[in-house]
Amino acid sequence: MIDLQLTDKKHDEERQGEALILDAPKKGDGRKLYIESYGCQMNFADSEIVASILADTGFETTGDYHQADVIFINTCSIRENAEQRVRNRLSQFGVEKRRNPKLIVGVLGCMAERLKAKFLEEERLVDVVVGPDAYRDLPQLISQVEEGHKAVNVILSREETYADISPVRINSNGITAFISIMRGCDNMCSFCVVPFTRGRERSRDPYSILNEAKELFENGYREVTLLGQNVDSYQWNQPKAEKVENNDLADDLNTLTGDALLDALSKESELPSHRLKAGLGHAEVNFAQLLTMVAAISPELRIRFSTSHPKDITDEVLYTIAKHDNICNYIHLPVQSGNSRSWH
Repeated sequence: MIDLQLTDKKHDEERQGEALILDAPKKGDGRKLYIESYGCQMNFADSEIVASILADTGFETTGDYHQADVIFINTCSIRENAEQRVRNRLSQFGVEKRRNPKLIVGVLGCMAERLKAKFLEEERLVDVVVGPDAYRDLPQLISQVEEGHKAVNVILSREETYADISPVRINSNGITAFISIMRGCDNMCSFCVVPFTRGRERSRDPYSILNEAKELFENGYREVTLLGQNVDSYQWNQPKAEKVENNDLADDLNTLTGDALLDALSKESELPSHRLKAGLGHAEVNFAQLLTMVAAISPELRIRFSTSHPKDITDEVLYTIAKHDNICNYIHLPVQSGNSRSWH
């Protein structure tokens, strides 16, 4: 059993509005990005993705928005307090924009999706409005603004998981990290706007999740939290094209015997990556199986997950937790309280 003294995973109000600061990119072009986040842990994880995308185009982060060429606020639509704080921050950034008219101010995340028209029409200092599924488009959108246009992309995707982007770990203690395993939600809870701001559920390729977890472990991290709006609904199905490739691979191997077969198996790592992945695992992976795969990386890697939904958690997940000492006996459930009379 692992015994690590690690930080509590409760929501930290002190992190609201936290600015991201990274090491300068190797090929920086002098432009500076200021980005701060509000709301849930998914938003903070998304800010790491945004920082990674823009670092590849030369942006360096700064903790002082007065020095920035681009200011982004990654927003939340569920927490009223967070939404009000975002509006207050936009007013403060407006003062800086009047001083520096070339400054680009953008709103990202759930508020961007829900209030896109208001931000462009009412908050006239906002130049860019980008939803959670459109972060790959940010370099192009910034270019549009530099050419004198407003830029918006709040299109929701049924496929986007950012599986191929390695997030830059920011403000990390070097021990704990979050890994996003899925996006969106299919539960239409009456109090929640997530299905409309983050789209429908789609699960990330398990092999990219495993690679990220292995890389974190090799870099000294000893605890990962698998992150999603509803991790119990995680379900990855191998694309049909990969299934065909997998069948072809099996047919190829079945025609070999003796030394030729051993030689082919020993060189499996040289096969195209999509055929290798198809040959290594299942055509379908559920959350319990994913937990098992991550737990097998090392008994020294501790695993948590967030958030679970009571109607979707399975006995298989519970048995998996009990089986592996490095999966924490910890289940984070979302709890809402309210009064139905207030709706009448």
